[in-house]
Amino acid sequence: MMTKTVLRGRILSFEREPQSPEDVEAFSYIEDGALVIADGLIEAVGTFDEINTSECNVVDHRPNLLMAGFVDTHLHFPQVQVIASWGAQLLDWLNNYTFPEETRFVDKAHADGIAKVFFDQLIAHGTTSAVAYCSVHTESAEAYFEEAARRDMRMIGGKVMMDRNAPDGLRDTPQSGYDDSKAMLEKWHGRGRALYAITPRFAITSTQEQLEMAGALAGEFPECHIQTHLSENHDEIALTKELFPEARDYIDVYQQVGLLTDKSLLGHSIHLEPREIDAMVDTGAHPVFCPTSNLFLGSGLFDYEGLRARGLVSGVATDIGGGTSYSMLTTLAEGYKVLALRGQKLHPFRAFDWITRGNAETLGLADKIGTLEPGTEADVVVLDARATEAMAIRMDRVETLAEELFLLQVMGDDRAIAETYVAGKAMKQAV
Repeated sequence: MMTKTVLRGRILSFEREPQSPEDVEAFSYIEDGALVIADGLIEAVGTFDEINTSECNVVDHRPNLLMAGFVDTHLHFPQVQVIASWGAQLLDWLNNYTFPEETRFVDKAHADGIAKVFFDQLIAHGTTSAVAYCSVHTESAEAYFEEAARRDMRMIGGKVMMDRNAPDGLRDTPQSGYDDSKAMLEKWHGRGRALYAITPRFAITSTQEQLEMAGALAGEFPECHIQTHLSENHDEIALTKELFPEARDYIDVYQQVGLLTDKSLLGHSIHLEPREIDAMVDTGAHPVFCPTSNLFLGSGLFDYEGLRARGLVSGVATDIGGGTSYSMLTTLAEGYKVLALRGQKLHPFRAFDWITRGNAETLGLADKIGTLEPGTEADVVVLDARATEAMAIRMDRVETLAEELFLLQVMGDDRAIAETYVAGKAMKQAV
């Protein structure tokens, strides 16, 4: 008979997006809760007194907080070793640091080694699911998916497609990009917990022919996500318009070839024209907010409330390695500041919904990850709001759940992650 695991602690799970700081009906909170895990899934949740734990392995995490594992909707697996590279704006940063680094991923042994430390970092920071760009090389995608499979993680990724404006050793062709992506997709999509994302890097590094073939692939496999970049930087936008003079605007480059759907994840989406926002609304495409990257590269300020008012469901992400931290908590801290500069406020209820259920909804996976509902996959993070001396001092004056969450949002990092469970298995302490 299989032994079930019960995690004991304060349990917080969001059921929908909080509409205001007073909207406590948007989540369930159990002061002394029990989370029953069996065969990698959440079997039951309730108060500790009402759950039968007689034949279970009970892990007592009190007084810490149990939440769904964090979901990161945009980051770059091959950029682990270019984080914190001093530089200029986006295009210079790509050419000086990122592209030279990504050429190394043709070496499978190198890709395997980076994959291990990459996934170690995700788990250490409480991230249990992510959407990542690999390099142009199939070796990179293989390493990424193999390591995710070893850890049984719900991960999405794809081989980058780019056939111009990149160095030798970092370009494919329209045909090879299509063929290699299709081969990776057919091998990995739906295998275990893996999902594939069709990944044209961005308009500048793909010809019209390549984008058309990426769109054809998306048409053949509509269940797959599509990930690319959009309107991160003014110079990028100007160059895109120069390269695609027939397009109405930047997003039209993707729209006219079938790459704009409700499965599209559009990294950054900062400097949008009204018609581009209309196109997102019409297709259900998803902007993705990358605050630490946007600040680091001086790209601009994401209009969260403006896009939300149009009904758009945005993701939020670290964007390693233009982003400067693997931590979704740090991402929320910087996101709060970006939005404050916009005259907007990110309340902790909405912030923690965003990095769990909200990002899962963005991915169309809220029935599998992002909550602690029975039947969902048992990815769980254990949060310690007293993890550092400075946090503990502040916690002495905290009186409400919202205050505790905001403390974690502003001061938390990997030290606040007491444990990370992936498919019901404790992973952080094993790293």
